[in-house]
Amino acid sequence: MDALLNALDAAPAWLTAITGIVTAATAITALTPTTADDKVVAMILRVLNLLAGNVGKNKNADDA
Repeated sequence: MDALLNALDAAPAWLTAITGIVTAATAITALTPTTADDKVVAMILRVLNLLAGNVGKNKNADDA
């Protein structure tokens, strides 16, 4: 029972962390063009797009 109560007490902290990560990833992907020819930047942008929820039909306008 204590483990469940501890998990519920910690929920706002991890929920805030996840929300912050998604918000930051969304902001970075919106400000960064995905047509960059640098492979490292393109890989990072793919990960950030995934974290931002830009999957399926919800992609940046310049994504192929």
